[in-house]
Amino acid sequence: MAKEYSRTQRVSQEMQKEIAIILQREIKDPRIGMATVSAVEVSRDLAYAKVFVTFLNDNEPQQIKIGITALQDASGFIRSLLGKAMRLRVVPELTFAYDNSLVEGMRMSNLVSQVVQHDRARRSESEPDEGEEGKED
Repeated sequence: MAKEYSRTQRVSQEMQKEIAIILQREIKDPRIGMATVSAVEVSRDLAYAKVFVTFLNDNEPQQIKIGITALQDASGFIRSLLGKAMRLRVVPELTFAYDNSLVEGMRMSNLVSQVVQHDRARRSESEPDEGEEGKED
């Protein structure tokens, strides 16, 4: 029977969970605020990990830069706590990156909603009551 998940996928899922707990409970830096770990990509040799995060108040690009810088500064501390939480021979070197997929998804959803509303408004303007008569069958 073939494995459903590779070791790197299992390690990245466990790292995502553990880093989220560490950010929630251990990191008290006000520059980070409410950070959510959306994904972790681990290299095949488990030496490097790219951690994708989103912030609760991610309105300003400057705040995002400050948050990522703060996380990068705390990466050694996070890595040491991660080493205690997970049983790995080598704890990957952490790199933090902002994940804008959630923001982009919301933006795309809003655009689609606007187009649908605009289309409905146009249809209701172009179809007077005479379109209703043919639908009574």
